[in-house]
Amino acid sequence: MTQMQLSRRAFITTAVAVGGGMVLGFNFPRAAEAAAGVNGELWKDTNGATEINAWLTIDPQGVVTVRVPHTEMGQGAMTSVAQLVAEELNVPWANVRAVLADANRHVTRGGEYKDMSTGGSNLVRNRHPHIMQAGASARERLREAAAKKWGVDRAQVKAEQGVLTAGTNRGTYGEFATAAAQVTLAEEPKIKKYGDWWLLGKDVPRMDVAPKVDGSAIYPVDVRVPGMVYAAVKASPVPGGKVKSFDAAAIKDRPGVIAVVELKQTKDRPANSDMRSAVAVVADSYYRAKVALDLLPIEWDLGPGVRFSYAGMDTEAKDLMGKEGRHAEEVRGDPRPILASAGDKVVRGEYSRPYETHAPMSPPACVADVKADRIDVWSFTQNVSATLLLAADQAGRDPKQVFVHGTFQGGAFGNGNAVDITRQAVEISKQVGRPVKLLWSREEDTTQSRTRPPVWARFEAVLGDDKLPRAMIARAVADPVVPAYADRGIANMPYNVPNFRYERHVVQSNLPVGPNRAPGNNSNGFLIEQYVDEMAIAGGWDPLDWRIKMTEGNERWQRVLLKMKEISGFTTKNPRGTGMGVAVVESHGATVGVCATVEVSRRGNLSIEKILVVSNTGWVINPRAAHEQVRSCVAWELSHCLHGGLDFKDGRIHNVNFDKYKLLRLPEMPVVESVIANSETDWWGGFGETAGPPMPPALANAIFFATGKRIRSTPILKHDLRWA
Repeated sequence: MTQMQLSRRAFITTAVAVGGGMVLGFNFPRAAEAAAGVNGELWKDTNGATEINAWLTIDPQGVVTVRVPHTEMGQGAMTSVAQLVAEELNVPWANVRAVLADANRHVTRGGEYKDMSTGGSNLVRNRHPHIMQAGASARERLREAAAKKWGVDRAQVKAEQGVLTAGTNRGTYGEFATAAAQVTLAEEPKIKKYGDWWLLGKDVPRMDVAPKVDGSAIYPVDVRVPGMVYAAVKASPVPGGKVKSFDAAAIKDRPGVIAVVELKQTKDRPANSDMRSAVAVVADSYYRAKVALDLLPIEWDLGPGVRFSYAGMDTEAKDLMGKEGRHAEEVRGDPRPILASAGDKVVRGEYSRPYETHAPMSPPACVADVKADRIDVWSFTQNVSATLLLAADQAGRDPKQVFVHGTFQGGAFGNGNAVDITRQAVEISKQVGRPVKLLWSREEDTTQSRTRPPVWARFEAVLGDDKLPRAMIARAVADPVVPAYADRGIANMPYNVPNFRYERHVVQSNLPVGPNRAPGNNSNGFLIEQYVDEMAIAGGWDPLDWRIKMTEGNERWQRVLLKMKEISGFTTKNPRGTGMGVAVVESHGATVGVCATVEVSRRGNLSIEKILVVSNTGWVINPRAAHEQVRSCVAWELSHCLHGGLDFKDGRIHNVNFDKYKLLRLPEMPVVESVIANSETDWWGGFGETAGPPMPPALANAIFFATGKRIRSTPILKHDLRWA
């Protein structure tokens, strides 16, 4: 591969970001590298800079280039990683650049970046120690190199803002980079104590803003390579179904058609890492491939999955909720005898949430180029190293021959479709012998989605003399593939009920399920936090005061709840048609509360006036990015709880595009106020997902106080909100 072209966007290797000299870069393979015998080891091409360790280089001018192993999909990963390194290295932020790290290096050299996955709000909260360690190690190597040259002890050398000093001796990081690269430390330095920072904790403009604004940002859909052809694919509409037959002759004379490729499923029920049965049409343009695919006669063996539907699952789940669960945890005591003797004094509540899809802004795309001596891939992915291993497995090649090149991602939210589209693109390229760009239509993205699983829950409680619950049973019904999702936020709820038991059933389905932005908590918050309001109201308690009382001694929750009480103005005594609702959910290491204010007209028209979000994540490294993520989470969950819900029947999803699977529109987005109330102790929480789960229950609780109607399932706008 000797050159590269990009569709409609002129490729640039660097882009200057707003507010500073930060630069983004993307590495692409060059034939000259392979010919030189470096096997595509892109990190060796440093443009005059010296590699101090796998994470960074420093050039003679003192410019630091940080290699970011994590996917940038809109959450600010590149900026966060660069900040963490720069904090310990102690270099002017204006001198920091970022490039996407090389997956081949990570896979073939023992995992130099420790972990290249991006998800679970893990990037900062769980990976900051080894990322900061890379910066600290580089700093100490620079100090040691200067100490040796100046004949002083390393302890006498200061490293600050890219400059090394000891007495009258002075030099820049750029001057000592080459010598520092040769230093081996007897012991790696410790990273700074929490909060002892000069850069972390300050607002920093995101590095990816400028390239996204000027159009130079590269996504998989933008990539073009010489000789590339296009493919459109259609998988079995019923997961588990297979291609029975297809008539390639019917479209062989269509303009531009090159080949029809069958993608074979190797298992009757494919796992999330397997390829589903499908047919692809390859042509000289995507339009021609898609048109021909739509005209291709395909006969499917849909298999036994056609018997499943959400309606059937709903009926079964409601029946199971009346029976003792097979999985049970007596978290505290045994509430069953107390509930059995309570008669009509039991407070009951039932709730459910349906299947949802990810619907990322950019539908999945993948470019694969399978050659005799190497494979190059640009894919829709949250983990470039895992994608590399998938590509190697599909092609039957040594991972050393595979290069997966990082690009920006147009959203993902836990979407596992990178598995399917990468395997498909590699297989098609392998069969046709040419580089292939595979694009999924929105319909195909939804059809092949690994969905957010549905969940049902029934709660029962008995109140004591203080009108607080003294015994409670929570019973959930979950998908069997990831049943633990149903536990999150319910089995480990923080409320101090003296006798509490959690039970779980499962109900079968054929739809693949997987992570979906705050998995488990995203659905369960709607269930448990509405029931909390029901218990509070039954006991005559203000719902916010109830939560404060029931979490006494829990510093993380108390900090959020007391801040909400201080600033929200929450009250249950609003005029009819106006309501405020609160909810708090802990997920991904963070405790986040939401106070929603709504108006509902007599005709049932809902207007969301304001959303207040109070987050406790322990620490925050970039408040600007944190507030952006809060607003993103609110928009995400509003989309699903107001409009979403997959229409699942006959074993398949029927609302596969935005005409029937509706999401939030810009005029519906409310004012969002984001407040950070951090504990600032030795724990870190996430921001990428955590403001989402409390959003739906806070909204539903607000609607109750406005209308007197309890919303027990989503989507909310399918309910009759009219009031008299």
